[in-house]
Amino acid sequence: MTNRVSPNADDEVAMPLLTLGAVRQTLRSSNGFTMVDMVIAVTLIATISAIAIPALKDFGDAVAIGEAARAVQTELQQARMKAVATNRIMRVRFNCPAPRQFRTLELIGTPTIPAAQDTAGNRCDNTVYPYPAADNNAVTLPNLDGPVRRIDPRVSFGATQTIEFRPTGVAYSVNANGTSTTTLPANGVGITVTKGNNVKTITVNSLGKISTQ
Repeated sequence: MTNRVSPNADDEVAMPLLTLGAVRQTLRSSNGFTMVDMVIAVTLIATISAIAIPALKDFGDAVAIGEAARAVQTELQQARMKAVATNRIMRVRFNCPAPRQFRTLELIGTPTIPAAQDTAGNRCDNTVYPYPAADNNAVTLPNLDGPVRRIDPRVSFGATQTIEFRPTGVAYSVNANGTSTTTLPANGVGITVTKGNNVKTITVNSLGKISTQ
């Protein structure tokens, strides 16, 4: 009996080889990743992260300290305007009633004879001295205390001192005993907010001019 050989026998053998080659090509195409590709990708991600994360942290710190400085500057400006508009003496105290907090307060006594409440430890307490005040009775001061303000918890106050604004707009330094007899220096004093090595200074001079550096 004669064996018949198909004229396409070579093609039949070649087809599985071509199919295997196509599979290999597919595995190496852009639709898939080899182990080497994955190692390279992970290495690149790790390198970029090592560069980007500290930069993002520095950016976040800069934003936080900038916002804190603007908040302090705004509060000082508003305290000065309130003193002029109401003909009352206003003071801004820092780290009061707690760290990273500050508040504008109406002077109850006088610059030379402050009331005991003006230097009391709870003077910034919003419960004892609420905002807004219960009434506007001139006999039951204070009436003009502002709300307690807070800066970002990542930021701290550095150099601080209580700043007093008179109805003339002039700024005074407040002594430890609560008296205020001397204007601020002509070149001003600085209130600083800090985060790590970053520092911003809010300067107030004797004329009540307020600026940030």
